[in-house]
Amino acid sequence: MEWLDAAFFTALLSIVLIDLVLAGDNAIVIGLAARNLPKEHQKKAIIWGTVGAIVIRAVATLVVVWLLKLPALLLIGGVVLVWIAYKLLVDKKDHEIQAQKQLWPAIQTIIVADAVMGFDNVMAVAGVSHGSFLLVVLGLLISVPIVIAGSTLFIKWMEKFPWIMYAGAAVLAFTAGKMLTEDPLVHSWFEANPVVKWALIVLVVAGVLVGGLWKKWFGFNVSINDKGHLTIPNELVQEAGIRPDDSFTASEDEQGRLVLVKSNG
Repeated sequence: MEWLDAAFFTALLSIVLIDLVLAGDNAIVIGLAARNLPKEHQKKAIIWGTVGAIVIRAVATLVVVWLLKLPALLLIGGVVLVWIAYKLLVDKKDHEIQAQKQLWPAIQTIIVADAVMGFDNVMAVAGVSHGSFLLVVLGLLISVPIVIAGSTLFIKWMEKFPWIMYAGAAVLAFTAGKMLTEDPLVHSWFEANPVVKWALIVLVVAGVLVGGLWKKWFGFNVSINDKGHLTIPNELVQEAGIRPDDSFTASEDEQGRLVLVKSNG
């Protein structure tokens, strides 16, 4: 990959997209950690927390970039990245971040939370960068300010235009497929069999996207047996906070849909 050639810009664009798709929630974490600070300290907490998070994420990514040069680790990283791409489409993230009332604890909370949440981002960017430290740093410098300044808007865009999320998952899956075929243990074989190489990459991308769509379409379906009993998937049970001993009353909304409301008793 040469400096400023098409491959460089393609990789850089992929890194920025991955950073935006995977790191959108991190800005929410920053807001949650700083929300109880006095107004004059909130901006400082956000700035210094973000600086600390960028430094740690850059160092972690560079370490992973170096580690992925070792035999078999690209294979392992590729498998991990396939799972990350799939989870991006099906997971609902919760933000259990304690708000801080002092500046330094808030900065610490932001840095630690970002480090914990950033594993998927680190792995993905390391895979896309093809060993280029410059790409890693440039990707962070471009995407992080966007995430911090416009995270709420970007998250709304992803909710309004689901294809953005699927585009990000496709990039992750494509990167995972490339990692699986470029590990030193198997690289020469795949280079000698390019049809198999690209068939595997296409299969990985298609598998992630189809798996995500399948989960979206059928994973939240409520089923009914021959006795008229409803079975609710665990994802809906957890999201709605339903317990086995809850009781409900039924009503209809304006569109004629059935609405179940928990009874106080």
